[in-house]
Amino acid sequence: MLTVDIKKRLPDFLLDVRFSIQQEVVVLFGPSGSGKTTILNSIAGLVHPDSGQIKLHDQFFYEQGKKPLPVQKRNIGYLFQDYALFPHMTVAQNVRYGLKEGHELRLEPLLSTVGIDQLMQKYPHQLSGGQKQRVALVRALATEPDILLLDEPLSALDADTRRQCQDELLRLHKMWNIPFLLVTHDREEADKLADVILMIEDGKLISQKKKVPLLSPSIS
Repeated sequence: MLTVDIKKRLPDFLLDVRFSIQQEVVVLFGPSGSGKTTILNSIAGLVHPDSGQIKLHDQFFYEQGKKPLPVQKRNIGYLFQDYALFPHMTVAQNVRYGLKEGHELRLEPLLSTVGIDQLMQKYPHQLSGGQKQRVALVRALATEPDILLLDEPLSALDADTRRQCQDELLRLHKMWNIPFLLVTHDREEADKLADVILMIEDGKLISQKKKVPLLSPSIS
């Protein structure tokens, strides 16, 4: 379980949120500039809250009054909005960046599942938007993280590619069974992907909506 209970002063408001998530897809939904990315960056350790705590399972990432856990010790996968691929590296070099020793065997099935095994010798500038997204996703999962953070990972894609990648994310979540925490301000995308939607506005959690599973028709 991930538990977040933090406050951080931002230029326009006080970010003040409290929530917890299990092994599910949770979407931080709301307008641009409402604090969603700051929440992800606080979990990842790229910024630090002013007070509160962040805890994954039994490990504190941040606890008020104590030294924050370094980024490299948090075992987090992070898919950035611009994908943050290294332009001077091939796809193969990008996805193996940060890969733990002895974990190559887990990588090959992931490459095949996501469909980029034929792109390994290409460079980022030779890829389409959807291909870049898939490479960044594989790189984030290849380190076998305990949680995956996704900051508007599909916003730059065309409608068809976006739908395909949404389906891919749902399929990968079922395979990996770890918490996915995703930022979007697209309501249709939030409804499709989320088990839980956390509505964020001006740094506050104003509502929480849990998806109601569809019931199978009864057989009489």
